[in-house]
Amino acid sequence: GCELTASTKSYTFQVDEKDDSDHILALSVVCLTEGAKDECNVVEVVGRNHENQEIAVPVANLKLSCQPLLSLDNFKLQPPVTFRLAAGSGPVHLAGWHRILHREDASFEEEDDLSDEDEEKELAPIMPAKK
Repeated sequence: GCELTASTKSYTFQVDEKDDSDHILALSVVCLTEGAKDECNVVEVVGRNHENQEIAVPVANLKLSCQPLLSLDNFKLQPPVTFRLAAGSGPVHLAGWHRILHREDASFEEEDDLSDEDEEKELAPIMPAKK
């Protein structure tokens, strides 16, 4: 998680570029925390599109008196991604999870793969049911 405030308006989640694993970041909850004023707090996600252009998308508009919390149902993002407090002074807390999917080593897969013939030899024959 992270917290966005008037003094810390953005937070960037990134992974090591040399890491060949796939990373998924999922945003679960965005909420106002203690000390928040009754003002609109707009949180946006800043990322890059398929043409590598920066895009910003608002994901939450929170106000203490009417909507202090928003559940985003594990809104999935691909790092690097920046969360920015576009309006308001917060504090706004963001919570979620990060999953790392390790890619299998191709040479390891080849050694463990069984050919169709090997699989057939290892299967027990199917016997007819007795009446």
